[in-house]
Amino acid sequence: MLDSKALQSIPLTPANTADPAPEYPWPKPFKSAMFLSFDVDAESAWTSKDAVHAQRLITMSYGGYEARVGTPKLLELLDQLDLKATFFVTGWSVDAHPAMAESILKAGHEIGHHGYHHLLPDPGDPWIEEELERGFEALKRRLGVRPTGYRAPYGEFTEELRVALVRHGIVYTSSFRDDVRPYRHRLANGKPGTIELPVTASYDDWMHGLSARASPRSIFPKEHVLSIWKDELDEVRDWGAMVTTVLHPQCSGRPMRLRLLREFLAYAKSCPDLWITTGEKIADNFLRHEAANR
Repeated sequence: MLDSKALQSIPLTPANTADPAPEYPWPKPFKSAMFLSFDVDAESAWTSKDAVHAQRLITMSYGGYEARVGTPKLLELLDQLDLKATFFVTGWSVDAHPAMAESILKAGHEIGHHGYHHLLPDPGDPWIEEELERGFEALKRRLGVRPTGYRAPYGEFTEELRVALVRHGIVYTSSFRDDVRPYRHRLANGKPGTIELPVTASYDDWMHGLSARASPRSIFPKEHVLSIWKDELDEVRDWGAMVTTVLHPQCSGRPMRLRLLREFLAYAKSCPDLWITTGEKIADNFLRHEAANR
């Protein structure tokens, strides 16, 4: 039953008050962009739903696939295609699978912050600060990295998190689904927030390609997903805008899904107007134009 008092408390303002995304040009000769990014959750994708999953070994094995097979296969594919990507890695995954995390860094890819335990950020949660600090600490201790990019676990955000990320020096975030170009967040107090590299919802492979015994659903065939991804990309290219992927090694690192990703990335590479790159480079492009237009 709806709570009338709660409904009355909903503010009559947009949830995101940021200015519209500026149409800054992409580096020549490119006219559109793809932010190629992966979320490395490993087993924390499952324990964040229920800590007892840690004792359910088959459930945990879905996440364990990332270190054993998925991430190595994806790194091999990216090397074959001569592509660099951003990997948002939970601190837990770095601590539990240091060799996997080190292999991503050694291959020359960007490492981003993705929380520590992959906990859902919710309003008023007391652990938002702890999750950030533990994530930073794990990345620094294991990899010697201080990330500039952040993606929220479960793709959720709160104002407390938005403020905390600025305080911790995060340059860009990539979680919101409300634009097709980068923009600058505005905090509730009116001050500037991080640069947002918005996610393209249809490029979340988890929605199309992972069926677990605990949450069974049909897996979409390659032809269906490839059609969605190509059509989305072609229209975004016509707009001169950007697509952002949210790919997971425990999904896209599986045989049929890897074949799908290989075909899609080969198609993307065949588009001469498309800049396929990391979040760090896209944020740097935004910063340069923002400074020139200030």
